[in-house]
Amino acid sequence: MTTPPPPAASDKQPARREHIKAIPVPHYGRWVAAVVVLALVGLLINAFANAKIHWSVTGDYLFDEQIIKGAVNTLKISLYSMALGLVLGVLAAIGRLSGNPVTSTVSSLYIWFFRGTPVLVQLLIWGNLALIFPTMLGHNTNDVISPTIAALLGLGINEGAYMAEIVRSGIQSVDEGQTEAAHALGMSKGRTLRRIVLPQAMRVIVPPTGNEFINMLKTSSLASVVVYPEVLQKAKDVYTNNLAVMELLFAACFWYLLLTTVFSIGQYYLERRFSRGASRALPPTPLQRIRANLFPTRRSGVEIR
Repeated sequence: MTTPPPPAASDKQPARREHIKAIPVPHYGRWVAAVVVLALVGLLINAFANAKIHWSVTGDYLFDEQIIKGAVNTLKISLYSMALGLVLGVLAAIGRLSGNPVTSTVSSLYIWFFRGTPVLVQLLIWGNLALIFPTMLGHNTNDVISPTIAALLGLGINEGAYMAEIVRSGIQSVDEGQTEAAHALGMSKGRTLRRIVLPQAMRVIVPPTGNEFINMLKTSSLASVVVYPEVLQKAKDVYTNNLAVMELLFAACFWYLLLTTVFSIGQYYLERRFSRGASRALPPTPLQRIRANLFPTRRSGVEIR
């Protein structure tokens, strides 16, 4: 019995791993854009450096007692107005989604009116309410509607109209099956809203609410028209005496920027917390972004098998 011949050796060589160096594609447009932007920024800085602005005066008033008091008042009126707007927004959103035609119509009219008229006009109406109602609750209207109350009502009620739409969109983002399951278990509508719907809607409500509060910090400057002593009004009081108009306005800008920056960072981490479980990878923190931009990691090659 003959044995079969051995198989012929294959001419094919085993595949080798090749390291191919990836050559990045040059982006000349980016360099040109960077040079143009840096040139424009340099011109802007040079213009302000040579302008007739006494920067030392701005520095002297940055931490002036009156300016700091105005910044504190700005923070207070923003917090109070946002709290009032949040309460009104939740009530108006629930009322608009209600099956009761009266509450639904009233809520819709409230949202329509206060979103459709400028907040500056609303502040002026509250500040001059004594012109049409000389007395209120048995007292002079100017005593009841003080600058603080006028600012709170003007900013808070206006904010409530915007918050109503934010809350409504958050409530409607929750699957209806959640509500149906809660009702099947015997939960009332109010209990279902508090225990089931609103906790799930927070993921949608929180990000725009944070943006609204950041906007409120800046919108509070309009309260100066009713002589509420926020930071812009305090700056106006000071430059009325020393005539350093631009210097004091820049000092007010410093405090607005500081407040918005601090709360923007807080808003970011709050959104990051509520995004857990909704995305596979959490967005990088501000420090991680800075580190990634300063120390970018680049791969030198791509391994091909």
